Amino acid sequence: MMKQETTRWVTLVGLAMLVLSPGLLAAEGGAAEPDTGAWGQFWDTFRHPTPWLQMGLDFRFRTIYAENITTLQDGVDNHGSFHNFERYRTRWSTKWILGEDVSFNTRLTWEFRTWHHPHEQRSIVGGSTYTNQDRNTNEDEALFDHFNVAWRNMFGLPLTGTIGRQDVILGAGWLVLDGTPLDGSRTIFMDAARFNFDWAEQNTKLDLIYVDNAAESRRWLKPINDQRRALTPTDERGLILYLTNKSVENTQLEGFFMYKNDNPINTTVSNLSPGARANWSRKAEIFTFGAAIAGTPAEQWKYRVEGAVQTGEKEARPGDLGAGDMQDLQAYGALADLEYSFKDGLDNRLHVGGEYASGDDADSRRNEQFDLLWAKWPRWSELYIYTYSRETMIAESTNLIRLNAGHKFKPHKNWMIATDYHALWADQAGTSWAGLALADSNRFRGHLFTCWAHYTFGKHLKGHVLGEYFVPGEFYDKINNDDAFWLRFNLEYTF
Repeated sequence: MMKQETTRWVTLVGLAMLVLSPGLLAAEGGAAEPDTGAWGQFWDTFRHPTPWLQMGLDFRFRTIYAENITTLQDGVDNHGSFHNFERYRTRWSTKWILGEDVSFNTRLTWEFRTWHHPHEQRSIVGGSTYTNQDRNTNEDEALFDHFNVAWRNMFGLPLTGTIGRQDVILGAGWLVLDGTPLDGSRTIFMDAARFNFDWAEQNTKLDLIYVDNAAESRRWLKPINDQRRALTPTDERGLILYLTNKSVENTQLEGFFMYKNDNPINTTVSNLSPGARANWSRKAEIFTFGAAIAGTPAEQWKYRVEGAVQTGEKEARPGDLGAGDMQDLQAYGALADLEYSFKDGLDNRLHVGGEYASGDDADSRRNEQFDLLWAKWPRWSELYIYTYSRETMIAESTNLIRLNAGHKFKPHKNWMIATDYHALWADQAGTSWAGLALADSNRFRGHLFTCWAHYTFGKHLKGHVLGEYFVPGEFYDKINNDDAFWLRFNLEYTF
C-alpha cells in the first residue's frame, strides 16, 4: 500500500507543479522577475481592473498521509488508523475603494477534498445523517470569509474601524487567531467589530473588539451550496481589550482582557453528531486576564513570555458531574520562548520554550481546564491535535505541560529547514473517554518530533513538506499506545 500511495503522491505533486508552472520561471534566483508578456499583462489587469477596485486570487493544494493519529492503535482501519486525502482551496479577494479612507473588502473561499482513507463513514441519528468524510470527492461549499467595511482615520483620529467578517490575530496567536476551528485551515475568520487606536507618539496601540460568531456561518451570509456545517462548536459572543506598548527600548509590553460567552448549538449540523455536540458544545462564560512581554535584549537574542488566568463558569462535560451542571472556572495558562540567532551565513537559530495549560481535576467541583478561546489551531503540531480531539475540542491543546527545543537554518536562500522536539505531559491524569484509553495515573503524554522544509520557488509559488512522528507515553493505556505519523505536502500559488 505504501508503494501505491508514494506513486500517487509523486503524480499529484507533478501535476500541481505543471498547473502552476508560470510561478517556476523565477525559481532559480529566488528574487522573482516582474510579470512580463501577455501573461503578466493579463494578471496586472486582473489585479487592478479600475482605480477603485483591486482583486487577488490564490490557490492552495495539500496532500496528507497519516497513521494512528486519532486511535494510537495500529490496524483499526474502520476507525481511521489511516488517513489519506487531498485539499484544494481557492480564494478570490476584492477591495472596493469607496473613499480616501474607506474600503469594502470581500474574499470568497472554496475548498473541496478528495478522500482515499478512511472509507466513507455515515451515521443516522434521529432521522438525520452525519458524514465524517466522503470516500471520493466532497465538493463542499463556498463562503465569504472576508466581508467587511474598513474606515481609517475615523473622525480625524488615529482610529481604524473594521466592521464585518474579518481575520483577527493578536500577539503570537496564543488566545486569538482562529474563529472557525471546525473547518481546519480553510478559514479563520470572526464576525466582529474591531476598533484599533494607534497613538504613534506614545508607541501605544489599543484594540477594542466585539465578537459575534455563530456556529453556522449561514446566520450572516449563507454559503453557496450550503452544507449546514458548524464552523465552531458553540454560538459565541465576546469582548476583547488588547493593549500594546513599545515605549521601552527593544521591548514590547502587552496586556489584555477577554470575555467570551459560549452557548450550545440548538440546530442540526452535518459535521457534528449529537454525541460530538454533547461533548464539545457546552455553555460557558469565561473572563480572561493576561499579559505578555517580548523583546530583543541583545542583537542575537529574542524572547516572548505570556500568561493568563481565567475565571467564570463552564458546563460540565457529560460523565463529569452530569450534563447541564455549571462549574466555577479557575484556570491558568502560560507560554514562553527564547531564541538565539548565530547571525551566520546559514541563518542558524536555536530556540527553547515551554507551555502550561491547566487541566481539570476530576476530584474537584470546580473546572480547572484552561480554555484557548479563539485560538484552537495547530500552533505547534498538526498531528497531535487529532489525538487531542478525543479529550477536548479539536485543536484545544490544554491539560498540558510542554517543553520544546528546536533548530532552524537556511541551507540555500530559497530553503528553510526547521526541526523541533516536544516532551509532553498532562497536568491532570486522564480516564478513558471517546474511544481512547488513558492510564489512571501516569501523566507523560510522549515524545513528538516535527520537521518542516519550506521552499520559495519565486514571486508567486511557495511550498513545504511537513513530517511529524509521535511516540506515546504511559499517559495512554497499552491498547492505545502505538506510534503515530503525519506527512503533508503543500503548494501555494498567488496570482
